[in-house]
Amino acid sequence: MILVTGATGQLGGAVVEFLLKKVAADQVAVLVRDASKATDLQHKGVSVRVGDYHDYASLVQAFQGVDTVLLVSTNDLNDRVGQHLNVINAAKEAGVTRFAYTGVTMQHLDQSPLKDFMGDHFTTEENLKNSGLTYIFLRDGLYSDVLPQFFGPHVLETGIFLPAGQGRVPFATRLNMAEAAANVLAGEGHDNQIYELVNTESWSMADAAVILSELAGEDVAYTDAPNEVFTDVMKKAGVPEGGIGFVIGFANAIGKNDFDMPGTTLEQLLGRKPTSLKDYLQATYFAGK
Repeated sequence: MILVTGATGQLGGAVVEFLLKKVAADQVAVLVRDASKATDLQHKGVSVRVGDYHDYASLVQAFQGVDTVLLVSTNDLNDRVGQHLNVINAAKEAGVTRFAYTGVTMQHLDQSPLKDFMGDHFTTEENLKNSGLTYIFLRDGLYSDVLPQFFGPHVLETGIFLPAGQGRVPFATRLNMAEAAANVLAGEGHDNQIYELVNTESWSMADAAVILSELAGEDVAYTDAPNEVFTDVMKKAGVPEGGIGFVIGFANAIGKNDFDMPGTTLEQLLGRKPTSLKDYLQATYFAGK
């Protein structure tokens, strides 16, 4: 049986849906804190297990009869490493034999503005290796799906305004990464492997602006805004400081090419080319046009 954590979230939920196309529903389980949020999965025949990352005993109980666990990384930055370690140890105690983890594909970690935020992923990978469990590292690149958050709701009118320099990213969609993860979980020959789930080519924000311009039939500009100018504009627009800092951290990391690691693994796991940035932007901003 394959158990997926975070199954009521976007990535975990998509992984489950792809799994259900590959294996029988009675071979799929999910871990949730609130069973009422997974009634749709229960109706499909998925085993819904209730557990909390801070409640070790509940995790051990939830993992009974499970062969493979996919841990979708949590968003709790206060104790993400501790929560993940609880899941790893509980899985081992319950007899789980294979453990997959959704980390991140990036380089220059020690010099990255996202060092503290992203470092947890690599600490979790080390903890998983040290556990003795068979591991699979599914390192996700940056989702194409984050771009609308970075661009704002009126990008076609205002252009792209970010402190991202000319850095490049091999953006791929969340759905592509979820499908690849499901293929790995339902397949064989993936033990103790590290998979970088990224697109085969990279794009800068200037490239994104060119693509949007072509699709819109009018100029969409990219402004490489200094951090202080970006902060001032966002504050005046009423964006909370935490949100501003989050975007600046990612934009600066993009500018330093921390994510610029294109590769062919995602393509191989999908059996086709991943969704290109142009296709994603077309579907997102020009669907039906």
